[in-house]
Amino acid sequence: MKTNNSQLSIENAMGIIKKPITTEKSTNLQQFNQYTFMVSKNSNASEIKQAIETIFKVKVLKINTSINRGKMKTFKGTSGFRKNTKKAIVTLKEGNTIDSSLEIK
Repeated sequence: MKTNNSQLSIENAMGIIKKPITTEKSTNLQQFNQYTFMVSKNSNASEIKQAIETIFKVKVLKINTSINRGKMKTFKGTSGFRKNTKKAIVTLKEGNTIDSSLEIK
């Protein structure tokens, strides 16, 4: 695996990480030092890792990503699709934590 050692700027990191996901399932993962974020669809795992380390000043152990396909919905007789979203589950090294009350704007 080829690693990119170039440092990511804070503006680019904020563009990659959109917002934290605070569902019941994701808050249960926090006891295992795993945090869930909504990320940009065209970002890869190494970019997400650099962005998390730049923004929160923590060490990332691994990244799991998944793309959620948009559902078909009907509104007032017209059908359409919701947007596709990409979600990243970030596992941190032991002793590192992210304050869950932080909100990325």
